[in-house]
Amino acid sequence: MTGFVEKPEPVQVPGLVHVHTGKVRDLYRNEAGDLVMVASDRVSAYDWVLPTEIPDKGRVLTQLSLWWFDQLADLVPGHVLSTELPPGAPADWAGRTVVCRSLRMVPVECVARGYLTGSGLTEYRETRTVCGLALPEGLEDGSELPAPIFTPATKAEVGEHDENVPYEEVARRVGADTAAELRQLTLAVYSRGRDIARERGIILADTKFEFGWWTDEDGRERLMLADEVLTPDSSRFWPVDQWEPGRSQPSFDKQIVRDWLTSPAAGWDRGGEVPPPELPAEVVERTRARYIEAYELLTGTRWS
Repeated sequence: MTGFVEKPEPVQVPGLVHVHTGKVRDLYRNEAGDLVMVASDRVSAYDWVLPTEIPDKGRVLTQLSLWWFDQLADLVPGHVLSTELPPGAPADWAGRTVVCRSLRMVPVECVARGYLTGSGLTEYRETRTVCGLALPEGLEDGSELPAPIFTPATKAEVGEHDENVPYEEVARRVGADTAAELRQLTLAVYSRGRDIARERGIILADTKFEFGWWTDEDGRERLMLADEVLTPDSSRFWPVDQWEPGRSQPSFDKQIVRDWLTSPAAGWDRGGEVPPPELPAEVVERTRARYIEAYELLTGTRWS
């Protein structure tokens, strides 16, 4: 059993229709047909959306994504139309809300890896491949790859795992031309993000993107970058000065939450049927600080 410990009720706002409640984001549609995306402070771990929130997390994710959309605009257009708060929306939505184009979403997660860890490491240890791509012998947890690789995954529902798939499966689902464009865009965006992060003392180990098709006024379809971009929720960020292959790397994300949940202090059986417990205040504050640190280092802007 996985999913939400306590699934929130959608906020009712005049002129908006609730579309979906995700792990972190709530989606609405306005009267113009655009999507209104609101990033909550919810945090998930081990396929559960936890009962405890991380204050400011949604704002950090939103503001960092907006910053990245600006850095990437020459590579691929983004889906954001406005950051103006919809009339009648609660004050708490400020800073965590974007109005977006309604896209026809590509049915795969577009993952780029420049370093070996996570599910990629698990597959490599078994087959010396990741998503069917052969890799050299002798790589360890945290090893830098000879070149970044495109390792797509299927999208999963809340409480389920994304599943890595070979490139050929993407081509089968979306067509060879679109698959090739997705691979090219994914690696180009990853490379730009990797270089910018490295200048700021951060390794971008891997990340996932979502793309969707937008039909312009001439009836032509084009791919746009959607959802969140290069945030601690969608990417593995490691401090350059602490990188050491052969072990688990310290990261700018919710690893603090994962570590506590699997510690004796939590008293929680990850493989059992009981939902995870509330997080202690100290874990919440340390996690919040880690998200803000990532934002400040990447953007060069003080969080306020």
